[in-house]
Amino acid sequence: MMSAPKRTFVRHALPALLLTVCAAGLWHPSPALAAETLRLAHASSSDSLINQAMVRFAAEVKEKTNDRLEIQIFPDGQLGDEGAIADSAGSGAIAMGLGGVVDAIDPRLNAVSLPFLFKDADAVHHFLDSAAGKKFLSMGEDRGYVMLSALDSGFRQFANSKKAIVEPADLAGLKIRTPPNPVILSTIKQLGGLPQSIPFGEVYTSLQSGVVDGIEPELRDFSDQRWYEVVKHVSMANYIWSANFWYMNKAAYDGLAAADRQALQQSVADTTAWYRDQLSQVYAKLTEQLKSKQVVFNDVDRAAFLAKSGPVYDQFSKTWGADFIKQLRADAAAE
Repeated sequence: MMSAPKRTFVRHALPALLLTVCAAGLWHPSPALAAETLRLAHASSSDSLINQAMVRFAAEVKEKTNDRLEIQIFPDGQLGDEGAIADSAGSGAIAMGLGGVVDAIDPRLNAVSLPFLFKDADAVHHFLDSAAGKKFLSMGEDRGYVMLSALDSGFRQFANSKKAIVEPADLAGLKIRTPPNPVILSTIKQLGGLPQSIPFGEVYTSLQSGVVDGIEPELRDFSDQRWYEVVKHVSMANYIWSANFWYMNKAAYDGLAAADRQALQQSVADTTAWYRDQLSQVYAKLTEQLKSKQVVFNDVDRAAFLAKSGPVYDQFSKTWGADFIKQLRADAAAE
């Protein structure tokens, strides 16, 4: 008979006690209940290898931080093109972005796309993973960015409808479609081709109608856009490597707890390794598929092309600094 009042006291007194403790500031909710959301944007498609990598990255960050950090991904250019994404990351409107347009971060980052700077993907990765590569990627911190990684957008090759290109003389007089990229335009012109800046969506019909003789594609675009239907010669030059830079707002990065920064860095490293492995498999598969469609591959005389590329380096040494370019070339060639 005496137990009922005691139960009543506990039932009503406990909430009052909790209110007193909370008011005194002695109780805080668990960090796990207050996940921080970091917005990440890129312009690649939802089914691209880039987006697959970002989905894996987000899942790993969530797991390693015990749900304290959540990465919200915006693919397909939902938050703007690559230039707008870089600007948004710099202003803090989003936390992270990816893309090849990095003038807002530091224009000198574009120097990795100078012609014949890297022999192959292994040389690129050796540079990026080296102390020199990490120093190169540290540019932009004074503008409010932290470069997390540089994923491969791939090497560009020579492809045309007329003949195999082995040496620079084989490019002479060929009308080659290029994007409106100053390094690419200057390089094709210097090598003897006639660069034609044509919108991406008009390339197929331009090749088909003979407006241009060839292109300088990355193999995934060559396959996805079905350019192989009208162009059968692909000369593996690896003449320009393009980066998909992966960056973060510096204030957002610095604002993370040390353990969460470490988890994010490890997730970036794991994602980068996964992406590289997947990309090498993609290229091997693509090459075989294209051969089955009567595309003929050949290698170029790399030394001959490199020897003719000197004036391009002279031009951009004036833009980005002669010492900077000299050091980059030495670092990119180091083994």
